[in-house]
Amino acid sequence: MIISIASGKGGTGKTTVATNLAVSLGSDVQILDCDVEEPNAHLFIRPVIEDIQTITTPVPKIDEKKCNLCGKCADICQFRAIIVIGETVLPFHELCHSCRGCLLVCPEKAITETGRELGVIERGHKNGLEFVHGKLRIGEAMSPPLINKVREYTRDDAITIIDAPPGTSCPVIAAMNGADFILLVTEPTPFGLYDLKLAVEAVKILGIPCGLVINRSDMGDDKVHSYAEKESVPILMEIPFDRQIAEAYSRGELLVDVMPEWKEKFLGLYRRIEEIVG
Repeated sequence: MIISIASGKGGTGKTTVATNLAVSLGSDVQILDCDVEEPNAHLFIRPVIEDIQTITTPVPKIDEKKCNLCGKCADICQFRAIIVIGETVLPFHELCHSCRGCLLVCPEKAITETGRELGVIERGHKNGLEFVHGKLRIGEAMSPPLINKVREYTRDDAITIIDAPPGTSCPVIAAMNGADFILLVTEPTPFGLYDLKLAVEAVKILGIPCGLVINRSDMGDDKVHSYAEKESVPILMEIPFDRQIAEAYSRGELLVDVMPEWKEKFLGLYRRIEEIVG
């Protein structure tokens, strides 16, 4: 079972839901933090990191002695990551999407590969829970390749909880695609509703069943409830605006540790997801 936890905007409580659900489920569970631009699940899980791996992506390297300046490499590149100017071929590695098209079309075999660092992947454990997250290199523009590398650690014999990036752009799609269920986290505010609508439309395109968690549910208005009913998106959990919950979050503590009665609620959330997927 792969559950991707997403939200149309940041700050809705997505990581709170992901971490507490993963810890509540116990053993044979892994949490993959794919919010690689700003991962923070580790602040709550506090895993013992056992392995750190630097991740690179292939980019072109030009052998100017072999190059005949034919320009075929520039012609095939849709991202203008390689151009021919006068007697020089210039690769722009930051624009490269690693498609290898330039390497394949070069008639002189003048293009080989070198690596551009994307970031790192850190792996660890905490009380039987497997933890994996990616950290995007500062200045790196493309996060989907690193997200895909994090997702390669998905195990078939475990429940996988994915903490997706916020929004509805390419990084979110990379974190949601191929999941068995999408759990959307929102808040009952105009901004929350607007971004929820975008997220639901993205999930529809992927064709993956989804459900909704409403955080700070006793604030705002009931428009999120009305929208969920209209779109037949089941509301699987509501978390109230509670001072004790907010204080626990500010200290980096798990809700299920501070208020143990919430563990059964998160287990109930998982059972409802199983019913929908089943």
